[in-house]
Amino acid sequence: MPRPGWKRQPEGSRLTDHLSIGVLTRTFGRDLIDSILVASDKVQQRIRLLPSRVMIYYILALSLYPQDSYEEVMRHLSEGLRWADQFSSSWSVPSKVAIFKARLRLGAEPMKRLYEAVARPLAAPGDTGAFYRGLRLVAIDGTSLSVADSAENLAHFSKPTTPLGQAAYAKARIVGLLECGTHAIFAANVGPYSVAEQILAQGVIDKLKPGMLCLGDRGFFGYDLWQRAANTGAQLLWRAKSNYRIETVAELEDGSYLGNIYHHKDRARKSPLLLRVIEYQITEGEDPDLFYRLFCTITDPEVAPAHELAALYSKRWEIESAFDELKTHQSEARRVLRSQSRARLPGDLGDVNPSLWHQGTHV
Repeated sequence: MPRPGWKRQPEGSRLTDHLSIGVLTRTFGRDLIDSILVASDKVQQRIRLLPSRVMIYYILALSLYPQDSYEEVMRHLSEGLRWADQFSSSWSVPSKVAIFKARLRLGAEPMKRLYEAVARPLAAPGDTGAFYRGLRLVAIDGTSLSVADSAENLAHFSKPTTPLGQAAYAKARIVGLLECGTHAIFAANVGPYSVAEQILAQGVIDKLKPGMLCLGDRGFFGYDLWQRAANTGAQLLWRAKSNYRIETVAELEDGSYLGNIYHHKDRARKSPLLLRVIEYQITEGEDPDLFYRLFCTITDPEVAPAHELAALYSKRWEIESAFDELKTHQSEARRVLRSQSRARLPGDLGDVNPSLWHQGTHV
């Protein structure tokens, strides 16, 4: 029911709109938002129609209404805040130009800090599919999102080449770390499509921690990135290319073996990197002769038998499923982020449902 003093809901308003905004404001509380603004030096210096705190909620609200115009999203936000008694009933929706200018004043830094403040693994010990022998299962992978067809976006992000020419839109490349059991993306790095996933991975790899087991595809393996990831204290299980040269050190009783790899610049082979190698073939399915080679930091087969690790590697596909949820289902098939300027684009990841960042796709 409407609150006292309301004669009726505004034209086109739905109770679900108010509930959505209410959940948003409770998930990202005022104290948190204000601390982010102070840390980003984005506290407004004078009273404005669109203060910084409201703009953060507005950018988050873009994800809840991806098909609506900027003014319509602001209307949803203002009506939802009024419903929760958190906004003046006399406030009117500003123009699109005013919203654009307010977003430029805010910039991307507060949204980046907000994400880093709230994004975290969520699974509790014992949750199904979230752990392997006490290790929290996470995965690393990359994807891309189309950005608006503006000159600024095109100059920065660039269009990928396809067999038929250039793609229709420029694309932003994203590399993220995901908790397999909850699909919570707890770290992400965004860059131009021309930047390789291995490079962007350097911006998230330090978020790994002891007690995690990170699964990765063969596109990520490299001497430097592997060593950096291993130095976090997390355990690693990454696929490697079948032609990677390995110096065998010892055969293990479960069929895996220990081997040394070397940096391509280490021609004298003075700095070997010891890892465990697990090799197997897929004998069923669409490609029955597919060969897999996995590199692992767990060198004791009693702690993690080879057959278990080979079966466990399929969990890496959880991050592929999460990207599909984010891009296709939660975005309601919206393929293009709406921002015309790269200065706002990290904030425009708000066009994708923030529940995937913070609460996991189960919620």
